[in-house]
Amino acid sequence: MVEYIAELPARLRGAAKAEAPNAGQPLSGVGEKAGLGAVRGVNLLLMGFAYLAVGLLLRGATLGYPIIHADEQFYLLVGDRMLHGAVPFVDIWDRKPIGLFLLFAGIRLLGGDGILQYQLVALACVAGTSLVIYRMAREIASPMGAWWAGVAYQLFLSAFFCFGGQAPVFYNLLMALAGLGMMGVWTAKTDRRLFLHGLAIMAVVGVSLQIKYTVVFEGIAFGLMLMARAQALGWSHGRILAAATGWAGMALVPTLAAWGAYIAMGHGMAFAQTNFLSIFDRHEEFDGSLFRLFKETLALLPVWAALFLAPRQMPPLRYAARPAQGFLRIWAAVAVGGFLIFGTWYDHYVAPLLVPLMALAAPALGRGRPFRWYTHFMLGTGMAAAAVVTVYNTRHHGTTEQIEVVADMIRNAAATPTGQGCVYINEGDPILYHMTNACFVTRYVFPNHLNSLIEQQALGVDTNDEMRAILARRPQVVVMLETPFSKPVNWQSRQILIDGLKEHYRKFADPFIGSRHYQLFVLKNAAASPAQ
Repeated sequence: MVEYIAELPARLRGAAKAEAPNAGQPLSGVGEKAGLGAVRGVNLLLMGFAYLAVGLLLRGATLGYPIIHADEQFYLLVGDRMLHGAVPFVDIWDRKPIGLFLLFAGIRLLGGDGILQYQLVALACVAGTSLVIYRMAREIASPMGAWWAGVAYQLFLSAFFCFGGQAPVFYNLLMALAGLGMMGVWTAKTDRRLFLHGLAIMAVVGVSLQIKYTVVFEGIAFGLMLMARAQALGWSHGRILAAATGWAGMALVPTLAAWGAYIAMGHGMAFAQTNFLSIFDRHEEFDGSLFRLFKETLALLPVWAALFLAPRQMPPLRYAARPAQGFLRIWAAVAVGGFLIFGTWYDHYVAPLLVPLMALAAPALGRGRPFRWYTHFMLGTGMAAAAVVTVYNTRHHGTTEQIEVVADMIRNAAATPTGQGCVYINEGDPILYHMTNACFVTRYVFPNHLNSLIEQQALGVDTNDEMRAILARRPQVVVMLETPFSKPVNWQSRQILIDGLKEHYRKFADPFIGSRHYQLFVLKNAAASPAQ
């Protein structure tokens, strides 16, 4: 396999020369030669291992690193506590779908502490997504262009803070598979099994919905395209309506099944509030979001160049490849629209856009010498951005040794003569709950939910009352940061916490984890001072 990977660029260059003539000549046969027939000429299994090797190069240094991002720390924490009886949305509040937590609960069954395990599963998903992008890109591009599109996906995924196990790392693979299925339906001259193919596609979309609800826009687009395809095949309006009902129902089955399970447990309203209602009560500051959007648009400049500049100077695709390109353009437009509509625009929200965008960019990445600068520009920029983002964030977040030292401090301080006391982390890394195996004093475990003003109206409770209730339960250890990290700050709940700490707690340590200055407090009546 090592020899295959080493020879892969030469193999792809040879294939590209056969399919990508000089500028000015027709792009003979790309649309005709691309597809299943062409892809069978490459051992997809070994191609997958090659993408896995690329992923190891990009992610190897952070494998086992416990504090990549607060989100994935929290997903692991919830997945672990589910195996010990905790019920998401009831015992632990969050608005992510249950499927995401079930995924991490399943990963916890792989053993270890779950940190390396979820990152290895994420790595496999990234390699798989690159392989599906390669397969889609072969419909419109040479083997070399399709290969580099899969590589570029991994580079830009890391550049947008997805070098760990953020949710898009997992559901992108599912949506890429659904997109590949849609491409087959969209480009087929006849499709006698359109209804069954549509059911399969929408089933994958439905599972993706239970990892992140934002895929709903792409799912709706795929459904409308299935209806358009049915109309093009001459189906009657009644038949199309019946089929569309079946397709929509299939996409909703996982979500309805999850909701039904919660209703059966007596927690139907808790499911509805967290999954469907709370998102509309968040109040994001537009200025911060606008800056993130500007930064992300700038970071995607190499992709925009490949999409809009290079194809204008290249020979047009053969007629056979145009439907595939048209499908990818529709998908990319819908993905971009879904990204823009929420207005939050965090870096990792860009990740779902990368699947159709990289497939579309493939023709610009595999052309002859006159256009090679696009490949250098896009891949070089992606590589630099991935390195900068990974190095900066790991230094900012701190080292494994630093978080382990703080976990030991908390564990020792939480120890009581009758057992282990509970911990409350108002600001900081949720992974500390996992590393210390500490019990909770609130179901609002994710720090931002109570310390950020954005969430003040979205939790279904008064945040000030919840903070008072937390202090009344007397957690043995309280963790916060000297300077609030989440902006805008919920200053009222923070002041309530500070007043409670002054009355009932004493600070026993103020360590740094990366650039963040932690403050650790223990109850004043603790029997002994914890080890420093």
